[in-house]
Amino acid sequence: MKIERNTLLILAVLAVFFPLLVSDQYVLHIGIMVLFYTVLASSLNLTVGYVGEFSLGHTAFLGLGAYTAAILSTHFGLPMWLTVPLAGVVAAVFGVLIGAITLRLQGPYFVIITLAFAEVLRIIANNWIGVTNGPMGIAGVPQPELLATASTLLAKRLYFYIALLITAITLYLSYRFVYSSTGRAAVTVRENRYVAQSVGILPYGHAMRAFVLGAFLAGLAGGFYAHYISFVGTDVFRFSFMVTMIIMVLIGGKGTLLGPLVGALLVTLLEEYLREAQELRMTVFGLIVMLVVLFLPKGLMGFLTLRREQREDPIASPARTRVQGDVA
Repeated sequence: MKIERNTLLILAVLAVFFPLLVSDQYVLHIGIMVLFYTVLASSLNLTVGYVGEFSLGHTAFLGLGAYTAAILSTHFGLPMWLTVPLAGVVAAVFGVLIGAITLRLQGPYFVIITLAFAEVLRIIANNWIGVTNGPMGIAGVPQPELLATASTLLAKRLYFYIALLITAITLYLSYRFVYSSTGRAAVTVRENRYVAQSVGILPYGHAMRAFVLGAFLAGLAGGFYAHYISFVGTDVFRFSFMVTMIIMVLIGGKGTLLGPLVGALLVTLLEEYLREAQELRMTVFGLIVMLVVLFLPKGLMGFLTLRREQREDPIASPARTRVQGDVA
């Protein structure tokens, strides 16, 4: 707990000074996308890592947030500081609705229904031309006046700080959830639903809190994305975003606070490095995921945590590892 908290604080301090030391707009853009994907991966990690249910429809909340911010901004003239929080609220409301159905299910049923929900929203956005402009999407999403009138470099720096603020809120809320009684109860449900029920823990209620919080955070990311890119189309509902989030969570380590951040950093940098080799990029990611699943099932942060525990308590750690293997 202390290590995660201290590491997050150190990274936050470094991130604050990063835009002041960098004048390359491309590098700043990469930094903004790392923060954006950190929020997305952290929101998915609440469901996958702490509830133990594998959602393939998490892009639904990203898309809802993006379209909410775009519509409120272009049709009603609301400023960014209102549209982004409202995007999170709208996504959370839909999280309650879809969670009320899906969280009573387990395994493949949960996966299929969440995936279908995202696909239904994509079809609606593609055909509701009067509101979403259909396949053409919503272009020209307004930026805050300060950013619109600033130089390109200054605008990038300000967007970085906005993304950093959203990321800080995401990690703070995730931290408070994970180390709360609700978070510990959710982990108990993840490990063994029936044991949790036997000690008075209600799986549905705790899973719903994690699911709705994840939806809210994904909505915030979507709202920010709409203003930063200035365009929202049906691509936000597509499976490519979902695959990216899953890879980040798996590589970084599901069920850890730092895992999504590490995964977002590594995957975003690797994507940029392999940008010109589109086919090779997917092959490389596929191989990386296979290697992680086979040799690092808990991801990089899970592996580092296990190594640290072994150094601190070399006698008890092997026994703990065997017990965890028996439970799994």
